[in-house]
Amino acid sequence: MSSPKLLIFITFIIAVAFLIDNSSASPYPSLDLFGGYDIVGICLKNCAQCKKMFGGFFEGQLCAESCVKFKGKVIPDCEDLASIAPFLNTKEE
Repeated sequence: MSSPKLLIFITFIIAVAFLIDNSSASPYPSLDLFGGYDIVGICLKNCAQCKKMFGGFFEGQLCAESCVKFKGKVIPDCEDLASIAPFLNTKEE
């Protein structure tokens, strides 16, 4: 390869590497580095969704703490009463 062609080729490789490194695509559900789903992130997002749906009747903080404590092993489903029962309260003031 001649010198100008080599320089253009190296510049192209550096530009592509820069673009790949700085891409900010964030798919949902988010994927971790090993190709699996970010289970704790999904769990936390579900806690936030249930908090929006149920308001003061849902203990969002407790839900989030359980996501972290149990590493997302039990993911709350806002439409499944059994999965969110530990986080519901009667909101007595």
